Amino acid sequence: MRKVQFWFWLLILFILAEPGCRSQEHVAVVPPVDRPTAAAGSFYPSDPVELRAMLADLFSKAKAGQGKDVLAVICPHAGYEFSGVVAASSYRQLDPDKQYDNIFIIGSSHHVSFMGASIYNQGDYVTPLGKVKVNTALANKLIKENAVFTFNPDADKNEHSVEVQVPFLQYYLKKSFTLVPIILGTQSPQSCKKIGQALKPYLNGRNLFVISSDFSHYPPYNDAIPVDKRTCDAIVSNSPDQLLAALKENENLNVTNLATSLCGWTSVLSFLYMTTGDPGITFTPVYYQNSGDAKYNDKREVVGYWSIAVTGKETSPLPTGTFTLNTKDKKELLKIVRTTLEQYIRNHTQPEIRAGGFSETLKTPSGCFVTLKEDGALRGCVGRFTAEEPLYKVVQEMAIASATQDNRFPAVDATEISKLEIEISVLSPMKKINSIDEIVLGKHGIYITKGYFSGTFLPQVATETGWNKEEFLGHCARDKAGLGWDGWKDADIYIYEANVFSEKEINGRKD
Repeated sequence: MRKVQFWFWLLILFILAEPGCRSQEHVAVVPPVDRPTAAAGSFYPSDPVELRAMLADLFSKAKAGQGKDVLAVICPHAGYEFSGVVAASSYRQLDPDKQYDNIFIIGSSHHVSFMGASIYNQGDYVTPLGKVKVNTALANKLIKENAVFTFNPDADKNEHSVEVQVPFLQYYLKKSFTLVPIILGTQSPQSCKKIGQALKPYLNGRNLFVISSDFSHYPPYNDAIPVDKRTCDAIVSNSPDQLLAALKENENLNVTNLATSLCGWTSVLSFLYMTTGDPGITFTPVYYQNSGDAKYNDKREVVGYWSIAVTGKETSPLPTGTFTLNTKDKKELLKIVRTTLEQYIRNHTQPEIRAGGFSETLKTPSGCFVTLKEDGALRGCVGRFTAEEPLYKVVQEMAIASATQDNRFPAVDATEISKLEIEISVLSPMKKINSIDEIVLGKHGIYITKGYFSGTFLPQVATETGWNKEEFLGHCARDKAGLGWDGWKDADIYIYEANVFSEKEINGRKD
C-alpha cells in the first residue's frame, strides 16, 4: 500500500513540475532590457540640462546644410568637447522636420572582436535625454535572415560609438524615430561586404544611416591633416577598393604615432558596399577638424574628425539618345573593355582612350551595361541608364565596375582575365508603360522604380531564364528593386531595348 502511495504522489509531483502542463497565464515572460548609457559622464554630460546646453552651443557653431535628399552621414564619435562641432555639422545636413522610418546607426567595436555584427534587439536605448525606441522586430528580422548578424551582449556593454550619436538625434530631430543599432566586431572586408549587401535594401530615402567613425589617431597635428584628407577623398570616391588602398597607403607612410587612419573603417567600408556603383549617390565633405583645434589646443597627438554627407536622388528614367551601331563601333567598344580590364585588374590604372577616329555615335552620351561571364556563368554586370559622358567613356567605367564593384561577386583577379567573356548592351531610350501587355519578352528590358527603390533586367534575361512575364516582373521587383514579389504592381515600369553584342559574336566579322 505504501508503495502505491509513493508512486501516486511521485506522479502528482511530476505533473505539477512539468512545464507543458501549466496554464498559459503561468508562463514567464522575459521583460525587455533597455540598453543603459555607458558614455554619459565621460564622452558627454550625464545631466540633461547641461547636455542640452552643450548641444545648443555645438549646433550654433556647426556648418549648416540644405537638408534635402540626405541618405546618410559619416560622423565622429569622440568626446563632445573634441568632435562635437564636426558631429553637429553632420546632423545639420538633415531636415529636422523629416519623419524617418528608422535610423540605422553603425559603429565598429572598440572593445571586443567577433564575427560579423551585433544588432541590439533586447529593448530600447536610454540616454540622459530620455528613451529612444529600438525597432526590435526589424533587428530580429535582420538577425534571422542574415548569418552575418547576431546579438552579442558584450558588443554594447561598454561601447560608445553608437550611443554618442543618439543625443544629437534626440536634440535635433523634431519627430520621433526608431533606432537600429549595429556594432561591427569583424575585421574582414568580406564580412563587411555581406553586411552592406544585407542592409542595402534599406537605403531608400525613408531611412537614415549614421556611420560612426573618427579618422586618424595620434599623429602630430600637421601630419594628421593630409592623412585625413587622403582617407576622406577615398571615401568620397564611393569605392571600397580605393578606401582600402588609401588606408594601406597611410599605413606605409610611417607617420609618427599613427595608430589608425580610420578607427571605424569596417563601418565605412560596409556602407560603401551599399552605395558603390550607384551614380545617383554623392558623397560631400562637410567639415573637418582634429582634436588639436579643440580648446585644449594639444597638437602633439591628435585625433581627426570629418563630417561627410551622402545624398541621393531618385534615378531619372529619362533617356539621352538612341543608337545604330555598326560592326566597327562594336569592335571599338569591345576593345575598350578588354584593354581596360587587362590594365586595370593588373595595375589599377585606366588606359587612355584615343577617340580621334571614333564615330559620332561613340562620342554621344548613352547608357549601357557591361556583362562579364566565365565559362558561361555570370561574373559581373553593372551599368547605367543615362550618362553625360560619351558612350566610349561610359563603357570603360562600366567595365571597371563590372569587374570590381558588383557586390554579388568578388573582384575579378588577373588569373581570370583570359577566361572572361565580354558582352555589351547599349540602351535605347526608355518608355513608361501603362500596361504590362506592352512588354515583349526577349525584346524589352524592364526598369521598375518606386521612390528610392529601383531595379532592372536586361532584355536577354527573359530569354536566358525562360521566365514568363509575371516571373520576369516578380523577380525584378523582389530580387533587384527590393520591393517584394508583387512590388511591381504599384510601381512605375519602363521598357527599353538594348543593342546587345559580344566578343564571340563580333570576332571574325568584317565591315
